Amino acid sequence: MPHYPSLQEGDYLEALFKRFPRGVAPLLALHDDIMRAPSDLSIGERELISAYVSGLNACRFCFGAHKAMAQAFGYEQAFVESLVHDGPAAAGIDAKLRPLLDYVRQVTEEPAKIRPSQAEAVYAAGWSEDALYDAVQVASLYAFMNRILDGAGIEPKALFADPSKEELESRRNSSYTGWGQKAGLIP
Repeated sequence: MPHYPSLQEGDYLEALFKRFPRGVAPLLALHDDIMRAPSDLSIGERELISAYVSGLNACRFCFGAHKAMAQAFGYEQAFVESLVHDGPAAAGIDAKLRPLLDYVRQVTEEPAKIRPSQAEAVYAAGWSEDALYDAVQVASLYAFMNRILDGAGIEPKALFADPSKEELESRRNSSYTGWGQKAGLIP
């Protein structure tokens, strides 16, 4: 049940953003810049990071949404769940991605305790400074979004659990601002 009296049970992100429109357009543009602009990280890797961070933060809405987004880019939902619950090594994440996800976990859980050796491990795995910065941006964006959704009491949509092929294709080919326009949130 949403925590704001102006929202109803069954209201999702669209209703929240319609009720509180301030900042929505720049927030969606920021999503597109961080999640869709050219990067050393693929869009799928960024969606995986957003699902991972949201899972670590126990944000059911964002975890569900971005687990489905990660699925649209080739990461099965069971794999994403294992990544969050069992950790990157146990989930069988590839060796190159593991130190990046370890860094993201540290940024999410104890950012003040990040050590230079953790960044060095990311670089040793073959990632650039730009990739590390982009991963930190994704983690930071979803820490913000997780708090917005959890603070509002917004629950996940049922379609996140088992999206159709059409839904996955739509997610794969959409931008965040395009979603906002389709939802009537921005012109």
